[in-house]
Amino acid sequence: MRIREKVVAAGCLAVAACLLAPGEAAAQTKVERDKGWATVSDVSLVLGSSVVFLMPRVYYSDPESTVGWKGRWHFSVLAPAMTMTALTLLVDLPIKDAIESTRPGCEVEATKTALADSGCESFGGPSTHAFASWGATGAGTGIFVVDTFRYSSGRFNAGGFIGHVALPLTASVVTTIARGVATDGTRPHENAGQIAIGGVTGFLSGLAVGTAYAMFQPPNCGYGNALFCW
Repeated sequence: MRIREKVVAAGCLAVAACLLAPGEAAAQTKVERDKGWATVSDVSLVLGSSVVFLMPRVYYSDPESTVGWKGRWHFSVLAPAMTMTALTLLVDLPIKDAIESTRPGCEVEATKTALADSGCESFGGPSTHAFASWGATGAGTGIFVVDTFRYSSGRFNAGGFIGHVALPLTASVVTTIARGVATDGTRPHENAGQIAIGGVTGFLSGLAVGTAYAMFQPPNCGYGNALFCW
């Protein structure tokens, strides 16, 4: 009887081992990604997005008593900022989950498992970093173009260009490079297609949001000479 019990127990353990083997294999899935470049992409994303919405609206005021360049920061800029944040979250959660475009070196099942430090914790496309950073560049470009041609009669202001276009554009390029680069023994955070789709859709979305905001919100406060407009 004891021998039979041992045989049955051994059989049960063998079956259990076979059933658990796929789970253990999936748990061992790990893709190395460069953490330094991940930090670079995070920092450049924050800097590029912040400068657009912290930059005052620069315009040329031509009434006789206040001729010259003026700068005003509007609290209403929170509207396009929150709109782009909402769009970025929409891309990062439901859209990515629906498309199921895996990061380089990952498989769909491993990504759905979302094991910590596996390098496959989330889907890669469209790239959230590219969408957000290029979205900020698009928003800044829309604001600058409207302020230049509608409110400044085509007069170019270098400060407005640097704050709304040049700096976020530079940050977007750095973010794009950081998400696509791979050092020895690592895989990039996203592939070229995922970054391109995120960047293009982000820029167009930001351009639409920034242009609409600038069209409806004049850069002047409408009262006094205060720097901040409520």
